[in-house]
Amino acid sequence: MVSSKSTPQTGVKISFGRIVAWGIASLGLSTISGVYGALLSIFYNDFLGLVDRGPWIVVVVSIAYAVWNALNDGIFGFISDSTKSKKGRRIPYMRWTSPFLALSFALVWLAQSSWGIWAIFVWMLFTMLFYDTAYTIIGLVYSALLPEVTENEKQRHRLQLSASFFGLVGTILGFLLPMMFQTDSTMLRIVMATVGVIGSLMVFLTTFFFKERPEFSQVDEPLKLKDSIKHTFKSKSFVVLVTANFMSIFMQATLLSSVIYVATYVTNDVFSDILLLVSIFVPLILGIFLTPLISKKLGVVGADQLLLTFAGIGLILITFLPTQFIVIGYALAGFGLTGPQVFTNIMFAQVSDEDEIVTGVRREAAFFGTNALITKPAQSLSLIMITLMLRYSGFKERIGTLIFNGPIDSVLGQPSGAILAIKLFSGLVPGVLMIIEVLILFVYPLKGKRLATLEQKILILHDEKHKKLNEMSRE
Repeated sequence: MVSSKSTPQTGVKISFGRIVAWGIASLGLSTISGVYGALLSIFYNDFLGLVDRGPWIVVVVSIAYAVWNALNDGIFGFISDSTKSKKGRRIPYMRWTSPFLALSFALVWLAQSSWGIWAIFVWMLFTMLFYDTAYTIIGLVYSALLPEVTENEKQRHRLQLSASFFGLVGTILGFLLPMMFQTDSTMLRIVMATVGVIGSLMVFLTTFFFKERPEFSQVDEPLKLKDSIKHTFKSKSFVVLVTANFMSIFMQATLLSSVIYVATYVTNDVFSDILLLVSIFVPLILGIFLTPLISKKLGVVGADQLLLTFAGIGLILITFLPTQFIVIGYALAGFGLTGPQVFTNIMFAQVSDEDEIVTGVRREAAFFGTNALITKPAQSLSLIMITLMLRYSGFKERIGTLIFNGPIDSVLGQPSGAILAIKLFSGLVPGVLMIIEVLILFVYPLKGKRLATLEQKILILHDEKHKKLNEMSRE
């Protein structure tokens, strides 16, 4: 393992090898979540025919999923923050939950169109909740670990760049794999199981490249649940950021679910699936590597606002541009999506630093858990919105054997109302939310001189905790 160096003036420095290793975990997680986000809606609504057979199943399961999704992050966040184990309070959870992530992900795709409605309902409910529990634990502690690894803003940016780049590669794979294997039900399920195993293995291996800093688990005394909740919602910085992040989560969930609809039913005769994806992800990749330059000029918040504006304009254009020009909208949106991909976790790190100055305790998982409590229902709302808009627009679904045994060109033609609905939930709705998020971030307080002062205070506090840890070790 490559060693890290630390001084009170600069914080912990991270080697290039460990920066890459950090991104590998993101590659595994993003491939799994990318497939899940891209395939879930069309798998249940279209392949299993639930738009016609039982849209209530999607609504009920989505509500149950939203409730558990909202609660479990807070629960596991509090458990992680309160863990006093000498082995750490993040990495052990991340390492030993990974096998369950692989298993739960593989189970999601075993539902058959030949099953009865109630069998599909029970299977959908069980597997989605099982998957979300495993993914929540890993994603939560992985995010919470970032601010603890280093206090240095540039080092955090480099780690997040690695996570964003590899995460983007995983998201691209998440789009491509369902498109490549959706015509063969057996192969699709084999590929899904393989994705689950390989993605979880990447997470497992990454945990061996990092060690937690014991001063946060051994020196800090965890807050009681009541106090933790009180201090979380007293933070103006957190409240503003989580409100803005709700818009991003809804947009990302909708975009992931809608691209296959657009590629299949809107641009099928004009652009191939691959070209549509290229129009999104090439600008996104370029944008990731431009973020250091943009943030150096505008700061983290200003850079995020600029990129979100590009995303909003691009998404809105998707609804109104002629089909042959839709790629322009997706290209603008792809470039703009760099903002939430790179800067959101960096701002959560700032929120955690500010809170540690107030409470004396590092509790990133509490913030990420509460963030999920508020924002993760956006994923379920997105799925419900898409299902209902398709239901009442006259959408004609393909069921089971049609898609799995025949080419994608054999799908039923869609009425104009369904095409409009697809354009609306793909473009206008998430685009407007991006513009709202830009406005919300104007009141985010951690920027300029206030942020610079905070960075110096947190370095001094961490140096004091390290000295106290050494004293405890001698005793």
